[in-house]
Amino acid sequence: MSVPPIQVAIAPVTPLQQNCTIVWCTKTMKGAVIDPGGEVDRLLAGLEKYGVTLEKILITHGHMDHAGAAAEMAERTGVPIEGPHPDDQFWIDRIESSGKQYGIPEARSFTPDRWLHDGDVVTLGETQFEVIHCPGHTPGHVVFFHREARFAQVGDVLFKGSIGRTDFPRGNYNDLIEAISTKLWPLGDDVSFVPGHGPMSTFGYERKVNPYVSDLALESNRVEPAGIDANRYS
Repeated sequence: MSVPPIQVAIAPVTPLQQNCTIVWCTKTMKGAVIDPGGEVDRLLAGLEKYGVTLEKILITHGHMDHAGAAAEMAERTGVPIEGPHPDDQFWIDRIESSGKQYGIPEARSFTPDRWLHDGDVVTLGETQFEVIHCPGHTPGHVVFFHREARFAQVGDVLFKGSIGRTDFPRGNYNDLIEAISTKLWPLGDDVSFVPGHGPMSTFGYERKVNPYVSDLALESNRVEPAGIDANRYS
């Protein structure tokens, strides 16, 4: 049996239970932490547990629960921060105030070492992820896609049975639906994804049953629902 090109470990962090992901190149054991929203000590212990050498920090979007600990982790490890798209700068600037609002006062703003754009490539050891700009939940949200592994980290674009909220500043429901249907679905039904919150799923499963972006829902041209998951910062 062939060795998969990457390995993934999910670590829900903060009281908002955001899915931070440790992902690494199996050949080199060099890895990244995607969306460190908090609990840096726990994430560093996870890297040590799996024998992973941290190479970079990746950010899908600028919300506090996904990026609030990026600054601390970068300072403590010396690795660069890559992402999100520059259209999320205003969200990154709000991280500290959002952290105080949600009871996570240690959350801090930062400046990425590299902003990401649609079509960019992020390297990790001897493997790589494709960057897909998927606005709607936030204007600068990106998705990380590993084509060979048939794996995606989608942040708060898509969930098992749901989609990301679009009622935050500069959110856009139509942009989100278009991004999912025209950028994610063509990648293949066999793609497994880690969402920003909750359990993993596959694109194929969501195309069958997701009430917002299933093939049937898209054909029916459903109108925007009010306050999707309004009690969650996602």
